[in-house]
Amino acid sequence: MKSAFFLLILLLPAFASPQPAALTGKTADETDKLAKNDSQVINGALPLLAAKSYLLYDYTSNQILVNQNGNARMEPASLTKLMTAYLAFDALKHGTLSAYQSLSVPAAATRNPGGEPRMLLKAGQSVTVDELLHGLIVQSGNDAAISLALNIAGSEAGFVGQMNKEAKRLGMINTHFTNPVGQPDAQHYSTASDLALLAAAIVRDYQQHYPLFSLREYTFNNVTQANLNRLLWLDPYVDGMKTGHTETTGFSLVGSAKRDNRRLISVLFGAESDRLRASESQKLLNFGFQNFDAARLYLKNQPITTIRIWKGTESQIKVGFRQDIFLTVPKGKLPQLKAKLVTSQTVLAPVSSGQQLGLLKLTLDGKPVAEFSLVALDSVPLANVFTRGWDNMRLLFE
Repeated sequence: MKSAFFLLILLLPAFASPQPAALTGKTADETDKLAKNDSQVINGALPLLAAKSYLLYDYTSNQILVNQNGNARMEPASLTKLMTAYLAFDALKHGTLSAYQSLSVPAAATRNPGGEPRMLLKAGQSVTVDELLHGLIVQSGNDAAISLALNIAGSEAGFVGQMNKEAKRLGMINTHFTNPVGQPDAQHYSTASDLALLAAAIVRDYQQHYPLFSLREYTFNNVTQANLNRLLWLDPYVDGMKTGHTETTGFSLVGSAKRDNRRLISVLFGAESDRLRASESQKLLNFGFQNFDAARLYLKNQPITTIRIWKGTESQIKVGFRQDIFLTVPKGKLPQLKAKLVTSQTVLAPVSSGQQLGLLKLTLDGKPVAEFSLVALDSVPLANVFTRGWDNMRLLFE
């Protein structure tokens, strides 16, 4: 069958005058193939940071901008509690917990053998789910994490099973949990790449709970504890997310910042101090905002072009995208993007709305940057027997 290639000249005005990027939720079904690695996007311009592993992810365009050892397995420490929080949010969503439901603190949650962070719960104490979430996220309380885990799953082992199941569903292929708090264990590990996926899932799936991550302090039982995420004080654009520390890996931080409706997520492992994990994370976020441009290229359901369709009640079908299309490239490079529409076969009716009919391929300086599925925006049913017969004859000469 014949392939058809079209240069989409109508992209060029969008590149010349890019619209501000807007946050959109992305599900696994909506995510198209984007740049495979950072070198395709940033042409090798990597920031050098005092850390073992770091990654910068553009949430708005679903692109990795910087990746330095991002797939190296590390001890996630208290970054583990991002997954604990995610499952707690899921329990709220499905009604197995409610925010102001009172729970009794299990004795197992109050054990503190190693001076670990706590929200200072007492065994048998009545506490609300909302209070536990504040203690988990703001105070990084191990006791809050275990209380939530036991109440959600009935046992710590059962909760860990849910953690690993959810990690697999989210595509966290280099992550395995053995506990809900982040205690070091040979089989408890994650990566900067995987934690970026988890952080993005929290932003995408539970925006109503995300403001918890921006709180600088929380008071429980008349004791006020500060959030250990120094970025909340250093950078007015930062609104989350979580810190961690182990003797082996060092100091780690997942950060998230939003400027002009554009969100970046940073993950950094292995800084030598609390101060350094904050300053190096801020450098990473600043690098992303200062060195890249983001643009919304197309609105969802906006017709991009039409494609010839045969044997249908219509001869042309409008094609476009089912979600807004964003792209991030090095600053000043947007006008140099090249776009090509590729269809691989003759399009025959019937065609359903949302059916993939081609790909939009974007290149920069001759290198692939991204590709997106192009879908039918309308349905075209099969035509009557006379139209189908006529088109059959015409196709013989195509």
